[in-house]
Amino acid sequence: MNMKNDPETQGTVLFETPKSCSEPPAGTVERWAFDYVTTVDLRAKTNPPPVPEAWETKPPVRRLVEPGRPPSLRRTPRAPKTPGRDALRNPERRAGLVHTFLLHELQAAELMAWALLAFPETPRAFRRGLLRIACDEIRHMGMYAEHLDRFGFRFGDFPVRDWFWERIPSARSPAHFVASFGMGFEGANLDHARRFADRFRAVGDEAGAELQETVCVEEIPHVRFAIRWFERWSTCSDFQPWTEHLVSPLSPSSSVATR
Repeated sequence: MNMKNDPETQGTVLFETPKSCSEPPAGTVERWAFDYVTTVDLRAKTNPPPVPEAWETKPPVRRLVEPGRPPSLRRTPRAPKTPGRDALRNPERRAGLVHTFLLHELQAAELMAWALLAFPETPRAFRRGLLRIACDEIRHMGMYAEHLDRFGFRFGDFPVRDWFWERIPSARSPAHFVASFGMGFEGANLDHARRFADRFRAVGDEAGAELQETVCVEEIPHVRFAIRWFERWSTCSDFQPWTEHLVSPLSPSSSVATR
């Protein structure tokens, strides 16, 4: 296990690779992905540099253990309880929920970059798809940040819990990754987005409702992407093969409880 330290922020990021592995060369897609996950600069998370066109030749497996987190993001061991319908009438409670959604998008973007590095043996088309989805998630982060600003809050004003990061890096194969994250978490969030769109609209937050609906529509291709590749690697997308590919301790019920 190697350790990478940021001398300016004292942030620490761990990554597991064979001893012969090194950080990706500059100017490559792999370096962009590596830097995106490991940076502790929040501005680089929300507004990263353009993705290079060059790909690393014969990249090794790089399995990052955790993301870079700036001190401004206060971690909590337990996520706050999701507010009910009546609680969402309180603007601050609604802002806290939007903050959670923003964090979900950040983790999604990071984990797409994580998978690009962890599974270099996969077809280039798959890794390009991961990159495309990561960029969608980053754009969604900006949309949530803009809505959060309407409440007078910024990213980091509420505690965060890296719930996805606590589970997904144990994915043993790309099939386990797309089953757990794409089909599990992202698939479930299509239903969650519709539910919260209704709740936001019920308390008069039309902008919040429309944001949820937009994100929902734009994430449908992400789920299709996961299903397509899962079918390629497991020969089918039936319920039983899917459950067998969920990373521990996920189950069909826990994989949908992400909001």
